[in-house]
Amino acid sequence: MLANSEVELIGVSKQFGTAVAVDHIDLKIPSGSYCCLLGPSGCGKTTTLRMIAGHETATRGDIILGGQNITELPPAQRGTAMMFQAYALFPHLSVLDNVAFALKMRGIDRETRHKEAITLLELVDMAKYQDRLPAQLSGGQQQRVALARALITKPQVLLLDEPLSALDPFLRVRMRTELKRLQRELGISFIHVTHGQDEAMALADVIVLMNGGKISQVGTPRDVFNQPADEFVARFMGGHNIITHKGRRIAVRGDHLKLVAKKPKAPAPHLSGTVSGIEYQGNAFVVTLKSEDGQDYVLQMTEGEFDAAKIASGTPVQVTWNPTLAHALS
Repeated sequence: MLANSEVELIGVSKQFGTAVAVDHIDLKIPSGSYCCLLGPSGCGKTTTLRMIAGHETATRGDIILGGQNITELPPAQRGTAMMFQAYALFPHLSVLDNVAFALKMRGIDRETRHKEAITLLELVDMAKYQDRLPAQLSGGQQQRVALARALITKPQVLLLDEPLSALDPFLRVRMRTELKRLQRELGISFIHVTHGQDEAMALADVIVLMNGGKISQVGTPRDVFNQPADEFVARFMGGHNIITHKGRRIAVRGDHLKLVAKKPKAPAPHLSGTVSGIEYQGNAFVVTLKSEDGQDYVLQMTEGEFDAAKIASGTPVQVTWNPTLAHALS
């Protein structure tokens, strides 16, 4: 299924009446990449996905797929396929016929379409359930069927609208691995909408972080996490402290803050505060500090570091960090 699946959005906007959902965005998603559109509710990520799919009409701008302008094309002619959050399987059709349905609508004979459907069911490890109805499947199994059904039209791009949100946490992690495996095997672009930072970090080659209908930052997961473009990105991605130091706003990762026995000598940066919360998270302790100016800061400590520190809620502490590990914000 290898194809030129580069997606480019040029000055794309979407208005609903006077409300601007997507505000003049420019974006290029490389061919064969796994891209996550990430952001809080109402940021425009799902609207952007639906415009790529053709389920929403762009108010302005152009959408290019594989070098072709698809802005005015109907969904079925775009070279995209969409997997919806609710899966939308036909309850009265077997797994096999659900997957084969799009080919049936194209007038392809029963033997050919069933052969294609079985090939895709094997790809998602669901061939042994081909005679079952959707109601006889678990949520994860239904998702696999929905994936196979979306892929049977051989799209250049697969669009996924929060596909993991209905799954329990254990299955969600397992299906992340499956989605990434499928994307690599097929070699096409996946564009995946999510509001989960962990999900985007685990899956994406490219994260597109949106806020208020605009793109705040585009980059690899490591770049977006370690070099946030601004305070919104740093706070949304989590794990960062926003600190004013020498008149500048900087982001310092929680695992880069270190407890010290006493206030460090100048010019080492430091904060003073009181422990206001402690959470054990299995592989680390997350300690919240209330600083002297009333701000909250978070640091992560290994079990060994926490045990050695002998701190509890209410303990006054000093923290410092390596200035070379701080990231200046715009």
